[in-house]
Amino acid sequence: MPAPDPSSVRIEGPWTHLDVRANGIRFHAVECGDGNTDRPLVLLLHGFGEFWWSWRHQLESLTAQGYRAVALDLRGYGDSDKPPRGYDGWTLAGDTNALIRSLGHADAALVGHADGGLVCWATATLHPRAVRSIAVVGSPHPRALRYAVVRDGAQRSAFLSGFLGNQLPRTAEKTLTKSDGAFIADMFARRTASAWQHTDEYAEVIRRNRAAIQIPGVAFCSLEYRRWAFRSQLRRDGVKFLALMNQRLHIPVLAVRGHLDDYMLTETVSASRYWASRMTYAEVDGSGHYAHEENPGQTAELLHEHLQLV
Repeated sequence: MPAPDPSSVRIEGPWTHLDVRANGIRFHAVECGDGNTDRPLVLLLHGFGEFWWSWRHQLESLTAQGYRAVALDLRGYGDSDKPPRGYDGWTLAGDTNALIRSLGHADAALVGHADGGLVCWATATLHPRAVRSIAVVGSPHPRALRYAVVRDGAQRSAFLSGFLGNQLPRTAEKTLTKSDGAFIADMFARRTASAWQHTDEYAEVIRRNRAAIQIPGVAFCSLEYRRWAFRSQLRRDGVKFLALMNQRLHIPVLAVRGHLDDYMLTETVSASRYWASRMTYAEVDGSGHYAHEENPGQTAELLHEHLQLV
């Protein structure tokens, strides 16, 4: 069976697909509405093993609330370009900073899940003028995560069991793509609430994400995010990055965690407040690691309240 074409993620719906050039590469972006730059921009950044479509609910709800909501395929994912390099914290933050300007705005509110949330933290710290606020789902501050992995046995066990396996060259790529992306189905089964797993939407989520991970280049690129995060811990660039991240944000920060999430634990996510003076911590009922998909209604309420603070 041939690998899916990158254009397969251009799913039809009440939205428009865009190609945006920023930071030297082309990004695939999706928005509802007419692209009015007078509306405040909200940029939606997906997590590991997904693509823009994970924000389908928020695209519609945020647009209805008067925002210009734009969801991206991050560098290396979906129908965005897949360069062999550029998966370090500086470049990813630079991508977001450049995208805001390429979309015709001076600044944006950022919303991110998992790896996308880490990009939110980095962009807000390294490009503070471009970021009005951030909201992160299942994504602690990188220093909070590092501290928890070192000091908290429960968080270390939950996080490192899969993270270390991502480091093996070629073997990890084969793990992600073999059996038509069965890894994705297993990942979601382990990290989501059982009630959601018996819905028609869940079946569609698994089908689409299994296909998206098989797009040529996506498995390698998605793993490069995690490989840089691991390798950099022992290198000068990683030490410098974490040192730069050791400063407090003074913009509104919303840190969301699914109440049933056993991948990112309460203490780890809530500890992010040490790097955010205006942080609100909230848990989403009946959901695991993918709260924005498992309970989009409550997530929309939290985002609406958060964005009113900006």
